[in-house]
Amino acid sequence: MTAPTHSSATRSWFKPAAIGAVVLALAGIGYASLSSTTQAPDVTFISIAGEKISTESLRGKVVMVNFWATSCVTCVKEMPDMVATYNKYKDQGLEFVAVAMQYDRPDYVLNFAEQRKLPFKVALDSAGDIARQFGDVTLTPTTFLIDKQGRILKTYVGEPDFAAVHKLIEKELAG
Repeated sequence: MTAPTHSSATRSWFKPAAIGAVVLALAGIGYASLSSTTQAPDVTFISIAGEKISTESLRGKVVMVNFWATSCVTCVKEMPDMVATYNKYKDQGLEFVAVAMQYDRPDYVLNFAEQRKLPFKVALDSAGDIARQFGDVTLTPTTFLIDKQGRILKTYVGEPDFAAVHKLIEKELAG
């Protein structure tokens, strides 16, 4: 058996140092994503009633934008909680826009909204432009919570923990 050469002995620190550098880089990315907020895109929603709602016009309010589809089981399941959340906070300044995905038939969306008496604005994204501008949303449900300055505070993919959502909404409405 031969003794280790000088070059392998000096490289023994290389692998742990590389792992440490990767860990620090990932931690930095994680910190940056937690500490910085992204501005919500400047879009105009067209409601099923024909009303135009721009993100600019929603400034000064806390806003939830929920991408959903009538064919999405989780979306249908969470909708009563979305309605309850909106009803609980609407008088304190919460605005809510439910955006039906491009592939959802407008007649299905209209029927869903009417049958369930959705109290918030329901919009169609018939060309898929709004989903693209919100970071290319493809999974439903995806919900964005936006602060009064128009910054995205939190993105939820799937059904959110509504107790945690309510706490965040309350914090933002108070601020």
